[in-house]
Amino acid sequence: MGDEEVIDASRTDGATAPGYAPHPYIGGRTAALRALAAWRMSWPGAPRVIALTGAPGTGRGRLLTGFLMLCDPEFRTRLPLDELDPATVPPDLPAPAVPRPDGLTAAQLLWTVADHFELAATRTADIFTELGAREEPVTLVVPDVAAAGPVRAAGEPARLVREVLAPLAAVPTVQLLAVVPRELAAELTAGLPQGQAQIIDLDAPEWADPDGLVAHAATALDPARGAPALPFTTGPRPREALAGALAARAAGSHLTVELAVRSALLAPEGFDPAATERLPATVGQAVDLHARRLGADPGLLRLLLAPLALAEGDGLPLPLWGALASAVAERDLSRELAEGMLLTAPFVDPVEAPSDAEDGADGADGRTLIRIAHPALAAEIRDGLPDARGAQTRIAMKLLEAVPGQDWSRADPYVRDHLAGHTLDAGLLPQLLTDPGLFVHADPVVLRAAVEAVPLQELGAPARTYLRTAPLLTRTQATPALRAAFLETAFVEDGLAPYAQALHGLGLTLPWRTLWSLPPAGATAVTAGVLPGGPVPVPVAVSRVPAATPGARPLPGGDGAFVVHTLTDGIPLDAAPEQVVRPSEEERAASPFGLSRGGGYVRVWDRGTQEVVAAVITDTPVLGADLSADGVLLIATERGVTARRILTAPPTAPAQPGPAGVPSSPGPAGGRA
Repeated sequence: MGDEEVIDASRTDGATAPGYAPHPYIGGRTAALRALAAWRMSWPGAPRVIALTGAPGTGRGRLLTGFLMLCDPEFRTRLPLDELDPATVPPDLPAPAVPRPDGLTAAQLLWTVADHFELAATRTADIFTELGAREEPVTLVVPDVAAAGPVRAAGEPARLVREVLAPLAAVPTVQLLAVVPRELAAELTAGLPQGQAQIIDLDAPEWADPDGLVAHAATALDPARGAPALPFTTGPRPREALAGALAARAAGSHLTVELAVRSALLAPEGFDPAATERLPATVGQAVDLHARRLGADPGLLRLLLAPLALAEGDGLPLPLWGALASAVAERDLSRELAEGMLLTAPFVDPVEAPSDAEDGADGADGRTLIRIAHPALAAEIRDGLPDARGAQTRIAMKLLEAVPGQDWSRADPYVRDHLAGHTLDAGLLPQLLTDPGLFVHADPVVLRAAVEAVPLQELGAPARTYLRTAPLLTRTQATPALRAAFLETAFVEDGLAPYAQALHGLGLTLPWRTLWSLPPAGATAVTAGVLPGGPVPVPVAVSRVPAATPGARPLPGGDGAFVVHTLTDGIPLDAAPEQVVRPSEEERAASPFGLSRGGGYVRVWDRGTQEVVAAVITDTPVLGADLSADGVLLIATERGVTARRILTAPPTAPAQPGPAGVPSSPGPAGGRA
């Protein structure tokens, strides 16, 4: 609708009528804005839960952005509220919580909600309980659910709806508005009492907004809004005529209008606004008509866009674009891409990537990535590929070739973090999951999401070890060196010693080497000592276990049983626990290392410098821990008993006894798994 058009608040169909000015950002969608405003003010009869949906490209995000402008106390001051339809303006309330799901797992988004409301929950189930116990309702707005998940093929949007949004919607104190794909809208609202939920489908006639689509086109063509001065943009009448024609052809699709306008503005030569039959009716036609107008094969344009449509994360590094386009096409397209920037320009956007600081140090400046203009455009390109899985396979192989000497520490961040997503989509991920270097250097959040999407029976032993360790890696936000250390122990625990050894060959400084691991046997305590006799006393580990444990020796008096193993290699010894000599308190105090422990961590610190030299964080409670004089750390958890040799060299001379513990938190700060 044009600026001179206004809306009548007495109408219920959202049509334009004299009386009020349009929303300055949306320019329409009055019926939907009224429904959303009623939801925000909890108007009698208004739903508590709204699923905002529609076909991709119909303007769901634009509508939500315009509505949130009205909900933000600071932004409201910039809007002409007195000129707008009062039924579209919610009251001046605190801004709702707006946790963005972009790239997040369902668990990450849920803990984001918990953090926002400062909940004391330690389990996901407790989050819903705590929200339900609140006296005052909480208001949540979740934008584009389709953008959830670090890996596209892992199906995170559906998981987010089932595991987070639907349970939140069932909490009576939660007022929820979520933008969801149409196939998930009914699932979000299912089971709620009648009147508590509403689906707003922007493609349905009652929510359609043809005038708003015209306004969108007119605004995009307006030189006052940044469009170049062209014959069909400078004059109001040609501009309005073209806007009306574009909207009439686009059948409600804001994305089709947007792409058509981009095409005309970026390559105006040969564009005839009077030839309305050459205006696109669909997103796919916008691509094909642009190519034909530039004298190019539409199939070539689609091949050039294919790597961006198949890309993961925030976008594709520019240097990789040509190589991957050639891989998809199975022929060299480097010249076509170099000469075809005008051909691809309407359909791509640059985005600045964040700095890459893998090890926690300052990284290089951010670099420019290229991404496709809209997810619906990406879906159109993917759907048009004759063999999408084959294209992903060729992309994955090309990315794998780009790892210098198969050294993942030197790989491009995109290759390192997103190769798993491409191989998952190609059905090849299990074959990739045999490289310890990938496990260590890939973003654990992304790699975990990809591995979890593979049926467990299809994973090899190393991948299963990674999968069970991944929650620890993501929870602690571990550096690559610490990831390697955690995985090294996990591989030893699972009987995969060659993989553990390989981690020591990656050039990382690991804090320990895991010597051995005993399977779970109910050990509740562990002690380092020596077994005298023979020419040299034998260092041993003594574990307290249930009396029924095979090979255990009972204590005199029946107070439990013990097993004894050599300290350095875990060989069982036929020795009574009373034969073992344990170090005295004076000997412990004179040792170079000290030990502190908590419920889920053990720390080893240098008595001379008071610095922590090794921090072991566990995914099960620590039941017992001890440290030998020469730096072998014993830990008992529900997973069994492990022995780790601390690799930091001890001081040359004993230092003064240090504190009984290191007063610090149980583990590094980080997001929950």
